[in-house]
Amino acid sequence: MNKGEIIIDILNPDNIEAQGRILKDKGAKAIIARSGGYRHTVGNVNIPVINLKITTLDILYAIKTASKFKKDIVLVISDLEFFDYDEWKDMISARIMIERFCDKEDIEAIVKKYEEQKEGIAIVGGGIPCTYAKRLGIVHVPIGASNESIYEGVAYARELIDNLYEQNYKNEVLKTTLDGVHDAVVAINQEGKIILFNERAQELLNKRCGGLIDKKLLDVCPELDFMMEILKSNINRYDEIKKLKRITIAANTSILNVDGHIHGVLCSFMDITKLQSLEKEIRYELNKKGLVAKYRFQDIIANEPAMKQTVEKAIKIGLSDSTVLIYGESGTGKEMIAQSIHNISSRKDEPFVAVNCAALSESLLESELFGYEEGAFTGAKKGGKIGLFELAHGGTIFLDEVGEMPLSLQGRLLRVLQEREVLRVGGDYILNVDIRVIAATNLNLYERVKEGKFREDLYFRLNILDLRLPALRERKEDIPLLLRNFIREMNAKHDTKIKDIEESGMELLKEYNWPGNIRQLENFTEKMCILSNAPIINESLIEQLLGNGLYQKKAPKAEKEKQGDTITLDIGNLKDIELQIIKEASKVFKGDKILLAEKLGMSRTTLWKRLKEIEDMEQ
Repeated sequence: MNKGEIIIDILNPDNIEAQGRILKDKGAKAIIARSGGYRHTVGNVNIPVINLKITTLDILYAIKTASKFKKDIVLVISDLEFFDYDEWKDMISARIMIERFCDKEDIEAIVKKYEEQKEGIAIVGGGIPCTYAKRLGIVHVPIGASNESIYEGVAYARELIDNLYEQNYKNEVLKTTLDGVHDAVVAINQEGKIILFNERAQELLNKRCGGLIDKKLLDVCPELDFMMEILKSNINRYDEIKKLKRITIAANTSILNVDGHIHGVLCSFMDITKLQSLEKEIRYELNKKGLVAKYRFQDIIANEPAMKQTVEKAIKIGLSDSTVLIYGESGTGKEMIAQSIHNISSRKDEPFVAVNCAALSESLLESELFGYEEGAFTGAKKGGKIGLFELAHGGTIFLDEVGEMPLSLQGRLLRVLQEREVLRVGGDYILNVDIRVIAATNLNLYERVKEGKFREDLYFRLNILDLRLPALRERKEDIPLLLRNFIREMNAKHDTKIKDIEESGMELLKEYNWPGNIRQLENFTEKMCILSNAPIINESLIEQLLGNGLYQKKAPKAEKEKQGDTITLDIGNLKDIELQIIKEASKVFKGDKILLAEKLGMSRTTLWKRLKEIEDMEQ
């Protein structure tokens, strides 16, 4: 249709519902209709339908024309028309009966009602009533429209078309802009119905826009439920990290506020899944050393029933993603178990980061775990430093000797476990981390809680799944297997040719207590392999190597007591008595810290700290 062209179409009551759609298909930008035609066209087409109103003067003119037939007049008009008969009845000589209709079926029934009286009546109405009257042979007079009404209707239609063109133009520009931006954009109204869903949102959420507009957000996109929370709280939220079904997004969500009235919520978001993946790759490349777990459960030698049960339990734990607390003496293989748990878990392809909480000072441990920003403290590296929690993102962090962690850092660790959030030293923004925590200790943590040295809430948070590793003295049947495995490793390491150990020598090694557990056994095996002059390690060499105080043959009770079960102390406060015991016991054991730690029932780390205190006091 050319601009300004007007199509005139005669209303067909038998096809009235489709007639508007036919006009639209012909190119009509707007439809002008009256009475029943207007009522039945509205809602059937998605272009404007303008009601050309029937005026009182139009009706009076039609009644005047019908009066010439000297019949009673039946005025058939829709409930949309206003006509006050009482106001004009004194000026109308004919008898008037007014019939109002709501839909097409009413019109036909009204006209048919007067079929038997057709000789005495005339129908006055719009196009549809007159069409039915004509079919029944009833005199009829159509209500015409004045030239002025028609002109006003056409002028209004043109103005409306121009306004709609401009609005459609603006909408198309907005749609093209929104579809062209990198961010996904979704908007809802106050009822929670979707009013905007751009192409990027369709792509990220794998949705089809055609089925979403005017639908309830929670019905079709339940993953965006946080938009409804904003609608309830009326609080804007920016730079939020949200995990959806397939992707992770960074979202900005704000209220649609127009002149102080809330009309809904708009959310723009972007997919940061690839960004997070790239970040992990960068972290990994920059910090390859120490981020790989090399041990697996098949590397663990376990023939003793107690150890076999421990491994079976560890495998079940590894298949979950919960926090784990491993108990065991030093050298029992806690990190080996931790690495094996990581390598059987869903995080096996991600980093494994290990840190010894007892080996670092409080300030150093804090900066290592949490990282720091540039200028956070004197000596801080330019550009800052990524913390171990960040390096472990997506994988597992192993906190060895967690019982030695200072109380001041335990609260920060608890927050990481609860919220999976990290704040760098000197930082002012939160970093989200996705990690599994495996902790280990050789201490009785519950006793530490009662002593006030370990937070109770942290203890329960760590102790979701617990695993206790037996000491080597509790699994002596595994000693020969471990020894032969270590011999193979030492032969490869030092190019030695050791084949085995004499049976009598093996019995000596099984009788020994091994306070340093597997680590001590491994070191001792290396020493034997290097110093042995024969492919079979003999009992004599073993006795000689164990004779430095680490090994004692069975001795009478009196001789044992002579070796230091009794020492003399000066009475003082508990701290002084503890240091006296350590100092005097150290003399008895001639500086042998392994035996001394075992005898005193404390970890070697704690013993080292106490000996350092004694040394500082004596200087």
